[in-house]
Amino acid sequence: MIALIQRVKQASVTVDNQVIGQINHGLLVLLGVEQEDNEQKAIRLCEKVLGYRIFSDNEGKMNLNVRQTNGELLVVSQFTLAADTQKGMRPSFTKGAKPDEANKLYQFFVEQCKKQINTQTGQFAADMKVSLINDGPVTFWLQV
Repeated sequence: MIALIQRVKQASVTVDNQVIGQINHGLLVLLGVEQEDNEQKAIRLCEKVLGYRIFSDNEGKMNLNVRQTNGELLVVSQFTLAADTQKGMRPSFTKGAKPDEANKLYQFFVEQCKKQINTQTGQFAADMKVSLINDGPVTFWLQV
């Protein structure tokens, strides 16, 4: 399971010209689900996302996590994160989970996050438009 996390000043996701998820200060989480992923990996990735210290403390050092800064999450499904880009000029998506399993684990990940922090979402498998103001920019790839 993969999370591309971006520290943001604000972020939103729109489907059919309607904003369906929006946050201010926090993390935009692009979530990719691979074939071998399961609920245990989703729990571990949630812990990692919420505990990852990428926000500045009073001395300007990255020592605080999103919870410590009263931040929020916007979680957006992103199947292209599971792409194999090693060969050729076209990505292969054979590593990605099948849509029904990916949706199940995406929803499970979101529920784990919602138990601990204000969490907004995109819409699984929809054509989404994501807007953000990346803070830094600060972007990390987390994988479990």
